[in-house]
Amino acid sequence: MKTLYLSDLDGTLLNSSQRTSEYTNKVINELVNHGMIFSYATARSWSTASKVTSGINVSLPAIVYNGAFVVDSVTNKRLISSFFGKDVNGIIDEMLAGDIYPNVYSLRGGAEKFSFIPDKMTKGMADFVESRKGDRRTNPVRSAEELFKGDIFYLACIDEYERLLPLYEKYKNAYHCIFQRDIYSKEQWLEIMPLATSKSSAARRLKKQLGCEKLVVFGDALNDKDLFECADEAYAVANAASELKERATAVIDSNDNDGVAKWLLRRIRNE
Repeated sequence: MKTLYLSDLDGTLLNSSQRTSEYTNKVINELVNHGMIFSYATARSWSTASKVTSGINVSLPAIVYNGAFVVDSVTNKRLISSFFGKDVNGIIDEMLAGDIYPNVYSLRGGAEKFSFIPDKMTKGMADFVESRKGDRRTNPVRSAEELFKGDIFYLACIDEYERLLPLYEKYKNAYHCIFQRDIYSKEQWLEIMPLATSKSSAARRLKKQLGCEKLVVFGDALNDKDLFECADEAYAVANAASELKERATAVIDSNDNDGVAKWLLRRIRNE
């Protein structure tokens, strides 16, 4: 039976330094060389995900932006894309009316950009932008009107919990929404995507494309819930959110103790 092994990155495959360890790199590379079908599903973009996983020799497509894109890891081309319709304008309008300024991810002329108004950024947003210094996607704009340009596929707000909660409650059933604190900065995030966009949807398509009969996944955060629900087996690392552990097949060692790599090594050896 062909099995697709799919791991989240931050807090799961990556350690607290936001890298894959030498041990994880060695184990996964050896297992992939012996035929294991392995890739990852992350909230990161392809540009940042490929950098932090540079030690892993994975040639399969990768799921990025929580499922908005599936990217060919060899050619860097987007194989699957998911965009908002014109309805996204209403969401952005409501955010702006509430003095909440989102980070708007879109394709402009075929290039990925995240657009924001510099003098309207929260501290959390400013810290995020600073962490992406030198990123070619960075697109500061002068006016709110410019936030609406391009083919929009992702909205991200970093603000106070109480300010973002009403937006989450309003849109959580009509769109794919993720409402959680960042594991590194502890800032509150609200991410909104088209309803059809999800790690689980992309994972099912990838599983079918690769001709696999079984899906085994690994995760740590609330944005992995839908991925856990669609998998045949789902493993939460020891540092995972309690709610995710409750949905897991089992809890494995933590991200800082190479939990995913150790589990994969045991499983493949046993098989």
